[in-house]
Amino acid sequence: MVLRAYIGPFVLTFFIALFVLLMQFVWKYVDDLVGKGLEWYHIARLLFYASSTFVPLALPLAILLSSIMTFGNLGENYELVAMKSAGISLGKAMLPLIILSVFISIGAFFFNNGVLPVANLKFKSLLYDIRKQKLAINIQPGIFYSGIDNYVIRVDNKNDETNTLYGVMVYDHSDQMGNMKLSTAGKGHMYLTPDEKYLIFTLYNGANYTEQFNERNYRNRRQLQIINYEENRRKFDLYGFGLQRTNEELFRSNYQMMNIHQLDYAIDSLGRDFKGRVNEFSHSVTGRFSFLQMVDSTHQIPDSIKPVGTFFEHFKPASRKRVIETALQNLRSNKEYVVNNANELKVRTTTLNRHKVVWHQKFTLSVACLLFFFIGAPLGAIVRKGGLGLPVVMSAFIFVIFHIISITGEKYAVSGAAEIIPAIWIAPTILLPAGLWLSWKAITDSPILDMETYTRFFNLFIPKKYRFKVAEDIHQQSTSK
Repeated sequence: MVLRAYIGPFVLTFFIALFVLLMQFVWKYVDDLVGKGLEWYHIARLLFYASSTFVPLALPLAILLSSIMTFGNLGENYELVAMKSAGISLGKAMLPLIILSVFISIGAFFFNNGVLPVANLKFKSLLYDIRKQKLAINIQPGIFYSGIDNYVIRVDNKNDETNTLYGVMVYDHSDQMGNMKLSTAGKGHMYLTPDEKYLIFTLYNGANYTEQFNERNYRNRRQLQIINYEENRRKFDLYGFGLQRTNEELFRSNYQMMNIHQLDYAIDSLGRDFKGRVNEFSHSVTGRFSFLQMVDSTHQIPDSIKPVGTFFEHFKPASRKRVIETALQNLRSNKEYVVNNANELKVRTTTLNRHKVVWHQKFTLSVACLLFFFIGAPLGAIVRKGGLGLPVVMSAFIFVIFHIISITGEKYAVSGAAEIIPAIWIAPTILLPAGLWLSWKAITDSPILDMETYTRFFNLFIPKKYRFKVAEDIHQQSTSK
């Protein structure tokens, strides 16, 4: 009975959360999708891959919300009371769902490790190709259209029903020499070839203007060739307008497209490269700053290389200036070298930290699913409210807190401001005591929402002359209700 009561809300809330996240993605990239003449199956594939990447967010939220709804409904309908009167404790009632949550967590790990990298690869590569694709051909009257490579087209008027153009001007820039070729026509007809690879312009009663280029006397003499015609056909290649797929192998080196074994290999390789680059930089700096070789183990500069006040007495005034300029130039060069290498090492550190963060995130999803169940189930039994009202508000509040803590820890871990393990696991660590405390309170039927319990506690900190008044006000409110 408990499983049947849980499966329905879980499936419903999971797909609702997935749909909300997918709509957020659509609004974010709507400008990259509209006006490019994409086939419906390309859009469907993109949305399917995008929805797969949102599972790590939708699954914990669905578990939290469905747990609150299930036990809230059971409590609101006094079914939990009937179970307890029959000798079934809340822990026994939660046991089937605990087992189910364990299986869901295990499945979430395999999804996060096996399916999510492939979904990220398909999603990122397809989104990259769609964003790179040109807009569909949309020649507007009175506007110079340059969407076709090496051509600029302008028409005075256009009949969309018959694809007839009036007052046509076609600038040919295929020679990369500017406006040297121009075709004009009083009327024209536009259509696509059956394979949609070429755009055909059939122009009527026009002229081709070609400006002849002579490299020797191009400033003085530039001949103009004019050819009049009754009918002229121009063919434009539409190679850039179709969806051109990029090789997916180019994206596989990204950390989001790797499983645990691939991340282990990448982290080991990046770590060794980082250590080698640090050693190389250390030796290079020691060579550039030769006095560092004379510094002892106490990091003290010997007296023999400290500045001497009479050093410049051996040089003439002109030589002194040249020595100072040379020293300043060397210092600027060395400073730039150190800054560039420091930035490079910082980038390498960030890349290595990103791989480590993703490695730990393969496990945080499973742990989050279990934690959210142990928070949602006892919380629903305590508040005893089902439906999509109060449970939605409570679950959204808890999930937002969890997500903010997780994102903050991830940012600190990637930037190197905090250690990887504490930063990534801080959100589950904070929620674990909350889940255990709520489970213990729900199993022991502790009066968490009983205002009199909190009144007695706060009365310890209230002066005696106000204690009775506070208790009386609360008593009057309860009796009036």
